[in-house]
Amino acid sequence: MSKGTSGQGLDGNQQAAGDDAGGQPSDSGLFTENALRVLENRYLKKDSIGVIDETPVQLFERVAGHVAKAEKDPDNWKGAFFDMMWARKFMPNSPTLMNAGRPLGMLSACFVLPLEDSIADIMETARQIALVQRAGGGTGIDLSKLRPRGSIVQSSGGTTDGPLSFLRMLSSVTDAIQQGAFRRGANMGTMRIDHPDVLSFIRLKEDLTRVTNYNLSCTVPDSFMDAVKADRTALHIVVNPHDSKRGYLRRETDDVEYFEGDQASTPEDASKYWTVGDLFALIVRKAWESGEPGLIFLDRINEVNPTPNVGPMTSTNPCGEQPLLPYEACNLGSLNLAAFYKADVPVDAPLEDRIDWDGMGKTVCTAIRFLDDVVEANNYPTPEIDKMCRANRKIGLGVMGWADLLFKLGVRYDADDALALARRMGAFIREQAWDEDTRLADEKGVFSYWEGSRWDKVLGRKMRNAHCVTIAPTGTISIIAGCSGGIEPIFSLVFKRQVMRDSAGEAQIMYESNPVFLAALKAENMSEKDIETVSEYACQKGTIEGCPVELSSEIRRVFRSARDVGPEWHVKMQAAWQEFTDAAVSKTINFPPEATTEEVETAYLLAYATGCKGITVYRDGSRQHQPMALDTKASKSEDAEVAGGDSAASNSGDLVAAQAQESEEILDMLMDGP
Repeated sequence: MSKGTSGQGLDGNQQAAGDDAGGQPSDSGLFTENALRVLENRYLKKDSIGVIDETPVQLFERVAGHVAKAEKDPDNWKGAFFDMMWARKFMPNSPTLMNAGRPLGMLSACFVLPLEDSIADIMETARQIALVQRAGGGTGIDLSKLRPRGSIVQSSGGTTDGPLSFLRMLSSVTDAIQQGAFRRGANMGTMRIDHPDVLSFIRLKEDLTRVTNYNLSCTVPDSFMDAVKADRTALHIVVNPHDSKRGYLRRETDDVEYFEGDQASTPEDASKYWTVGDLFALIVRKAWESGEPGLIFLDRINEVNPTPNVGPMTSTNPCGEQPLLPYEACNLGSLNLAAFYKADVPVDAPLEDRIDWDGMGKTVCTAIRFLDDVVEANNYPTPEIDKMCRANRKIGLGVMGWADLLFKLGVRYDADDALALARRMGAFIREQAWDEDTRLADEKGVFSYWEGSRWDKVLGRKMRNAHCVTIAPTGTISIIAGCSGGIEPIFSLVFKRQVMRDSAGEAQIMYESNPVFLAALKAENMSEKDIETVSEYACQKGTIEGCPVELSSEIRRVFRSARDVGPEWHVKMQAAWQEFTDAAVSKTINFPPEATTEEVETAYLLAYATGCKGITVYRDGSRQHQPMALDTKASKSEDAEVAGGDSAASNSGDLVAAQAQESEEILDMLMDGP
C-alpha cells in the first residue's frame, strides 16, 4: 500500500518545527505526510509561479496575527491563538486558514442567501453565490418561494419551468468558480415538502451528472412527520407559494389538482393522488439510491431560533449543521477532542479522570474569543452579508477527534457509555462556551439583535454572539489536526481518501491509517507482516471483523468502523450531541451496501423521534465516486454496478464540455454586475 508523497518539497517535520516556531514544543508541530499534502495543495501561500513560499508555522502565525487585530492587546492574543492551533487542539474552518491575512480576506465557511420569486432577485442571488464561493464559502438557498412549473408569467404571458430550472442555473455558477484553486464550491438546496414541485425535487439526483455541487434536503414540518406516524394514507396537500392555492398531486402526471378554499374534501377516487406515505417512501427510496434528499425538521429548528425577532430560518449551509437567516454567515472551528486525553493516567481509572477537562475548558474559552474576533476581522463578500453578520454574530464551535478519543479511552462507539460521555462532553463544552460568550458581552457588548432575542426573552442572558456551538464536518482540517473527523466513527481503520485535485487538476489519492489503531497493534507485539495483513484487510473490507490474523478481544471490541456500527447507533450518537448544540449536528448515517430501504426509513423516523434537527444517510457504494473509499480493486464494470442504477445518467465528454461553456457564460454575465 503506497503512501502519498509530500508534493512540492516541504520537509514538514523539520521545517514546520523550525526556528520560526517561537519556542513551541518540537512534537506539537509534527505533521503527518497526508497533512502536509493538504497544507501544500490548499492552504500554504504560493508565489506568482505556484511555488510554495510559506511554512506551516508561518501559516498559523498569519492566521493568528490577522484575527488578533480585533483585540486591544493583539500581541498577547496572537500568541494564545497560535499556541492553540499549533498544538492542534483547535482548528478554524478552511476559509479562515486560507484567507486570513491575504487579499480575499473572507473567513466564513457557511452562508445562506435569499431566493425570491423574481428574475431580478434570482440573478442577484446568483451573483452573490459567485462572490461567496470565489472566496471559499458554501451557500444554502431555499427554493420554496419560487412559483411552480407551469405557472403563468404575467409580464410575458408564458409559463415558468419552475424552481429546478433555476437550481440548475445556480449550479452552473458554482461549476464556473474555481475558488482561487483552493476548493470548489458546495451548496445546499432545500424545498418545503408542500411545494407543488416537490416530486421533481426529490427525484432530481436520479441523474447524478446534473446539479452536481448541490446537496438536497426536504424541509418538513412536524405535521408531516406526525402524519407519517399516524396515518400514511392521508392525501398529501401542497400549497402554491405564488397564490396560496392548495391541492393534491396526481399520481399519473405529478400535476397539481387545486381545490377551492382552505378546506380539502376527499376526492371520489383518492387512489389517483399521492399520499403522505407515498411521498415519505419516495424520499426514503431516493436516499437509499444516492444519499439524497436528506430531511430537515424545520419546526424543530425554529423552536430554538435564537433571533425570531429578526425572522424565521428556512435553509441551512451545505452540510446541514448550520441553519441561518438570509444573508447570514457563520464562522466555524473545531476542538480536537483526542488532544485532551490524559495518556499518563492509568487505563483502569474512571473515564472522567482520563480527560483533561481543565485544558479543554481553557481551549473552549480561547476558541470562542477567536471565533468572535473572526466576525470583526472578516472581509465579507457583499454589503448585505456584512451588515447581517456583524449584527447577529453567529459563531459555531464544534468538535472532531471523537472516534480517536473513544479508541484511546477503550470505549466502543456503539455503546451506552459512549452516548453518556457524548452528553457529558457536549454539556461541558456548551457551558464553557456560553459562559465565555457572556464574559465577552460584558467586555465588548451584546450583539445588535440581542434585545427581543431568545437570549433576552427566554434565557435572560447577555450574549456577544447569537449562538456559539455547532458540530460541523471537519474534512481537511481534521487531516491537518491528525484526528478523526467530526463525531463520526472511523470510515475504515485504513482507507483511501479522494478529496483534492492538484494544480494540474489530477485527483489526489491519500491512504490513511488510524494511528491509534496502529499503536494498539504494535503494543500487542505483532509482526510487521501481520500488521500489513491486518491493514490491507481493513482497507479492503472496511472492518477488522473476519480478519485472518488473530486479534485480541479488546481490539475487536474497541476498534469499530462505520461499517460495524448499526444505523440506529449513528442516529443515537447524533441525538446525544444535538442535546447540547445551539445549531445542529452534521452527521452521516452510514449504511452498508446491502442495507434495505426499510432500514433507511427506520433511521429517518428515529432521527425525528430522538430530537435531531435533520438527517443525512449514505449507503456505501451507492455512488461511483465518493470522498472516502475502500481499496476494493474492483473493475470498471463492477464500479458501474455498485453505482446502483445510475448508469443511465450521461457522463459524456460532450455534456461536460457543454456544461463548462454554459457555466463560464453565466459567470461572465453575473460578475459584470455592480
